[in-house]
Formats: sequence, structure tokens, C-alpha cells
Amino acid sequence: MRPKNFPLQCLYVQVWGFAHKMVADNHQLLFAERALLADGWADDVVFAIGADGRIATVERGASAVGAKRLGGPVVPAVADLHSHAFQRAMAGLTAVAGQGDDSFWTWREEMYRLVSLLTPDDVTAIAAKLQIELLKGGFGRVAEFHYLHHGADGRAYAAPAEMSLAVLQAAELSGIGLTMLPVFYAHSDFGGAAPTAGQRRFIHDVDGFLTLLHGLVEPCRSVGARLGLAFHSLRAVTGDEIATIMETVPVHAPVHIHVAEQEREVAASIAHSGRRPVERLYDIAEVDERWCLVHATHVTDAEVAMIVGSGAIAGLCPTTEADLGDGIFPAVDFLGAEGRFGVGTDSHVATSVAGELRLLEYGQRLRDRRRNRMAGRPGASVGRTLFERVLAGGAQAAGVAEAGLSVGAPADLVVLDGRSPYLASVEGDTIIDRWIFGGIGPAVRDVMIGGRWLIEDGRHPKDEEIDRAFAAALARLRA
Repeated sequence: MRPKNFPLQCLYVQVWGFAHKMVADNHQLLFAERALLADGWADDVVFAIGADGRIATVERGASAVGAKRLGGPVVPAVADLHSHAFQRAMAGLTAVAGQGDDSFWTWREEMYRLVSLLTPDDVTAIAAKLQIELLKGGFGRVAEFHYLHHGADGRAYAAPAEMSLAVLQAAELSGIGLTMLPVFYAHSDFGGAAPTAGQRRFIHDVDGFLTLLHGLVEPCRSVGARLGLAFHSLRAVTGDEIATIMETVPVHAPVHIHVAEQEREVAASIAHSGRRPVERLYDIAEVDERWCLVHATHVTDAEVAMIVGSGAIAGLCPTTEADLGDGIFPAVDFLGAEGRFGVGTDSHVATSVAGELRLLEYGQRLRDRRRNRMAGRPGASVGRTLFERVLAGGAQAAGVAEAGLSVGAPADLVVLDGRSPYLASVEGDTIIDRWIFGGIGPAVRDVMIGGRWLIEDGRHPKDEEIDRAFAAALARLRA
């Protein structure tokens, strides 16, 4: 009998077929002709996936005998670090010009209109549909920056976490990894200004928010979701409120905040405190690696140095930032300073890894009127550089310790479609570059999260059920 702690690797002998049999007794075996491992591309890789949903072994140059042959190149699933799930219901509905210059602030009025109509069932239906779209776009986890808390009249539900539980229910339906970030939102502007009517569903005092946060510990644990928290923005919270809430936060919980998204916000911050938003945040909070600064679009060199030095993540949402006309983050300089960053889909006018990375790079090109801005060094692949940075940054922002296809990491993997002639005709980093920049259409074939196949040949097992609920919610909201 094998000793209790005998290393699994010791079961392998020179006869590969025998090794397969021993591992297959307790593991599912997957064979990939090409896989992007933690230290680079490898050929003929067999992954042994344990019953705990983690990668037990990784073997290179292996035989496919006894293993399931995957249908294309394999890459790790990326975490989407910023989501407002309910906003997926707005996609394409805000492209009609108003009477003046349209901006984030005019877009926000349409968002408030939608907020006034949503029920918990609507939120579950919209979030579940979105999460499946994210899976099909190559994301394996989503950090839900969730500020829709109360009933339409602003009063708390009988169960204060009703709306948060609706998001958890959606994640149970879709299977996506979830980092739940309930949002503290108390004011409409700097200096503790009273909230507006359109914000009434978002608002808590400190005690009410802590009740909500602590009430989510067990529900998140029961469905395997990570729990952190978010402060909506420096407009919506005060320094004293941040300090009081942070006293209760577990040391490893992720903490997110919108900051410096719009120029008007920067001007208002300076008028209120004499400090720019990122400067002000670092004045009033001990920002460290737990923090994700979402957008951080309008930052100076000094503020870039603050973010890099603290180890915080810059949470970039290129498609939403473009849609709202926010501006362009100084990503080339941030990369050169070894800053940590990831991407989110935010308002969900796009839902794919490739879409966000492509626009991140193209925004830098348009600003600088140069090509291949985010490669990091001569001869490097832009796609590979971006992919590896957002893989690590997304995991950090989502509070996940391991990311990538390595022993002990969660079995969160994406199979790109090997039937595509664009992908079948290249190898190595060019696979990533073609996926992101090649305009080749949907490229994700299969997705495994935590050892479970959620997308197979482009389909989720609950597609029809979730599509029906989503269509019904949209019809009701537009009636």
C-alpha cells in the first residue's frame, strides 16, 4: 500500500501506459498538443486533474494514450477584474446622441433608469447570461463590483443581501469562478454630499454595510466564491468611512475602488482637497497589494510611481473606457515601470479577453502613433506580454493565489479552436497574437473551470434555459 503522503510523481515508471493507468484511477487526464504553461509553451502535454479540481501533475512530451485529446492549443483562463453584471442589459442602448456633449455623466442617467426597474430575478438572469458570455470569451473568473443593494424605493430588502445573493445564484448556474465585491456607497460627491434619488438603491451607512458584508461570508463560502469588498469611489465615501470599514477587513481580502476615471472627477477632487484622486487615496488609505484601482485613467507620473510602489493593481477596462469617452491610461509607461495590471469588462459592451487586450494595445497605438507598444522589449510578442500580465494581475485583484497551468493551481483552462486554419497554421506566441489581433472570430472552443467542463464546442449545458430567462428580463425592462 502506498504511504499516506507518498508523492504522486513516484507512481510514474518508465512504461507510460502504466503511469497513465495509475493516475487515471483518481484523476481525469487531458492531452494537449500545445499548452502555455507557467514557463512557456510546451508540446504534447498531459494534465492530470484531481477530484479537488486542481492540476495534480503536468507531463511534457507525453503520450495521448488514455487521455482525452483536447481540440486545440490550451491557455489559462483569465480573471475579469471588474464587472457590473446588470449593465449588460444596457448594451447598445446608449448610442443615441443627446442635446449636448455626451459623456460618462449623461450615460449615467440611462444607467440610473435601468437600476430603478431591476428585480433580484432580473439580476440573476442578466448575470448568468453575462457570465456564460465571459466564459465563451476566455474568462474563468469574474470580480463583481456590486453596488445594487436595495429595493426600488431605497429601502433594504427583508434579507439585506438579496441582490448579492442573486449574483451568487447566477454563478451557481453558470459555473464561473466568482469574487464577490459588495460596494460601500454613501454619498453623491466629495465632502460627503447627500446622495441623489437615482442612487437610493446603492446607499448604506457604515453599520448597514458591515452587516451586509458579514452576512455574505457564509453564502460565499457555501458556493465557493471569494469575498472582498469595494468602495465605489472617493466621491461616494469619506476617508473616515474607509478607515472604519478597513479595520474589519480580513488581511487577505481584495479591496477595489473606482479612481480617476474622468477629468471632471480629477477637477472636483482638486477643488475639494487640493489633491488629485490617486494622491488623495494614498493620503487616506494604506494601499497595498490587496487593492485594485479601477480605471486610474488620468494619472501623473508621480501617481504612477505610487501605484507601482504599493504593488496595487491598475484595473483597466479598455472597451468601457472607450465607450464612455473616459480617456487612455498611460499603459506603456506603466508597463515600463513594472506596474501590475489586469483587465475587466465593466459595463460589458464587450465580453472577451481578446477584445479587451486588443483595444488596450490599439489605444496606446492611436495615442502614440506607433505600433507594438505593449511588447515590453524588442522581439517580444505583444499578445504574450499582455496575456501574461493580465493573467497575473487579474488573479491578484480577484484574491486568487495561483494562476496559470501549473501543479497545484486550479484547473481553469481555455481550449482555443484548433479547427481554425488561422490557429492551426502557427505555433508558440503567434497563437496568442492571432487570437487577439487576427480578427479571426470566436476562437474559444472549450473551457474548464475547477476541473469541470463548462463550455464544450462553444456551448454551455444551460444555454437554452439561461437565454430564455435573459430574453424575458430584457423584454420586461424595455416594456
